[in-house]
Amino acid sequence: MTIVTYLTLISMFLVVYHHALYPLLLKLLSQLAGKTEPQEPVAVVRKYHRSLNDEQLPSIELLIPAYNEQDYVAAKLINLATLDYPDERLSIKVVCDGCSDATATVARETIAQLAFCNFSFEVCEQPQNSGKVAVLNQHIAQSGADIVALSDVSALISVDALLIAASHFAQDDVGVVCGYYHLLSPGSVGEQAYWNYQRQVKRCEADMGAPLGAHGAFYLIKQRLFRAMPEDTINDDFVIPMDIVAQGYRAVYEPNIRALELEHAADSQDRSRRKRIGAGNLQQLIRLRHMLLPRFKGVAFTFFSGKALRVTIPFLMLSSLLGSLLLASHSLVFMALLALQLSAYLLAALPRMLPMLKFPGPIGSLNYLVEGHFSSMLGCIDYGYKKIKKHYFTHLLNPWVVVLKRGFDMFAASLLLLLVSPLFPLIALAIKLDSKGPVFYQQTRVGLIAEDRAVLFSIIKFRSMRADAEQASGAVWATKQDSRITRVGRWLRKTRLDELPQLWNVIRGDMSLVGPRPERPAFYQTLEQAIPFYSERTVGLKPGITGLAQVNLQYDSSIEDVKQKLAYDHRYALSLSQCSSWLYQDLSVLLKTLWVVVAGKGQ
Repeated sequence: MTIVTYLTLISMFLVVYHHALYPLLLKLLSQLAGKTEPQEPVAVVRKYHRSLNDEQLPSIELLIPAYNEQDYVAAKLINLATLDYPDERLSIKVVCDGCSDATATVARETIAQLAFCNFSFEVCEQPQNSGKVAVLNQHIAQSGADIVALSDVSALISVDALLIAASHFAQDDVGVVCGYYHLLSPGSVGEQAYWNYQRQVKRCEADMGAPLGAHGAFYLIKQRLFRAMPEDTINDDFVIPMDIVAQGYRAVYEPNIRALELEHAADSQDRSRRKRIGAGNLQQLIRLRHMLLPRFKGVAFTFFSGKALRVTIPFLMLSSLLGSLLLASHSLVFMALLALQLSAYLLAALPRMLPMLKFPGPIGSLNYLVEGHFSSMLGCIDYGYKKIKKHYFTHLLNPWVVVLKRGFDMFAASLLLLLVSPLFPLIALAIKLDSKGPVFYQQTRVGLIAEDRAVLFSIIKFRSMRADAEQASGAVWATKQDSRITRVGRWLRKTRLDELPQLWNVIRGDMSLVGPRPERPAFYQTLEQAIPFYSERTVGLKPGITGLAQVNLQYDSSIEDVKQKLAYDHRYALSLSQCSSWLYQDLSVLLKTLWVVVAGKGQ
């Protein structure tokens, strides 16, 4: 119950921190940074024109990906024709990405009517829909402009947006400029309150010099800093700016640049959008996790407090509720906290249960917040399932088994490492007294094999051989009564205690507790050529500290030994087709391994 108490309190604190304490802290830090209110747009533009002529302005290409946007493309092009920027320095490209409606036709007809405008317009039609990411990768890379501006068809841009952006790009360290996003007609009070909150947070983040991402409605980047995104990228308007920030450049948030969203999404569309954003938040956290490192300073702080925590908030809310439910009978405090949470969720559900009634603004905001987190959680779960299915699922492996197996590995390895940690200094001392050399031995091994790659990792063991064991011979098979094994090493191998440091490999995700033996790259090609279906033993499956083959047969000393073990490895893989057979097999192998350790039957 103590563990449950701590987990519940930590979950509650993080939920409150993300929604309330973080914005307050941002506002305080923004004030301490001495930032003032933004200048009026006219002042910004006039100040900039005093320093530069039109010929010195950067060239800009405004890129607009479009898919079935015939209802908005005319208004968009008319809006762009009114932008205040030198004619010869701006080009506008509409990319119709496999449109099945009249988007391209309406765009060309509208451009023909803009005789007063001398900007360079281009309508590019792609017969097949390749997706927004593919469009951006192709056309940004092909652009010859200094600056690429990206905008949605359904968003109108303020007249002086490009001049204001150009004033920021005059600074060499600025790589991204993003503007102020607002809705013409919010779908609900909650949606309006959400975007007001987001704009305030983004402004404070910018005051700290650490704005996160941009909004796809309108933002600009330096073309030379763009790097192609993976094809499955979800939140491109976050990944592109943050990749530029990771290269050492600044992102600027400019409230005087306005993007007005014309399109009003239906309730079902909004839920789908928030589910997709939730999946994108998880994806970008995985891919940009290096930006949590201290060297990114303010960006690391805002990324953790804003985007990273947002991924976990739905699960923390669920953890808070379940923890309070378990603790309510033991504590009046947790009973009160449970009642408070249940009341909040009931109030949040009222607009959904009684849509014909009009509720006060705070209830609408609470509804939008809670439903948003629920949609985000569904998006994260969906993305996680698809990722696991893509990278691990074969005709043998059940995706749910992969999830449960990883969870079991993390829990059991952490617990075992905690229990056996008192043995580590004793084993280290014995190794040092017995022979010269390091306590730990690291060696490259072949891990999980996916469709597009083979994972190599560094395995960690207690050293059981002389430090110069392979200095003259190179990589060779171990043999019975091997003279290279030290006295302490022989005892470590018999009890399998030399394998204990591999628990850290399990926690890191390199290995599993139970699985095929991880082979050395030096032997791998030989074994693959000599033994049919050898490489398939770890397709989608991480190697293990112990395994079905290891507890039934001895150490490998030849190719013939490996052939015998291969049958056990494939038999184990078959057990992963169902949760029940996997759990039985893993527990059986772990119990047999325990007997090997206690009886000293290792080799």
